[in-house]
Amino acid sequence: MKLIKLRTVMECTALARSTIYKLMDEGVFPKSVNLGVRSVAWVESEIQDWILERIEERNLRADAA
Repeated sequence: MKLIKLRTVMECTALARSTIYKLMDEGVFPKSVNLGVRSVAWVESEIQDWILERIEERNLRADAA
């Protein structure tokens, strides 16, 4: 299991910081893990799973069209 920082999450998802936190608040993006007073990270496999879900949704929409 690997933890990744915000910059890496942004690079992997192509999302902006504000969008990541907005999606987290909406409950549709993996929650961060507190590492300290001002430090958070995300579980890499959870981010990868989230990306795969987006791809699956895209493929389902394409199949339905």
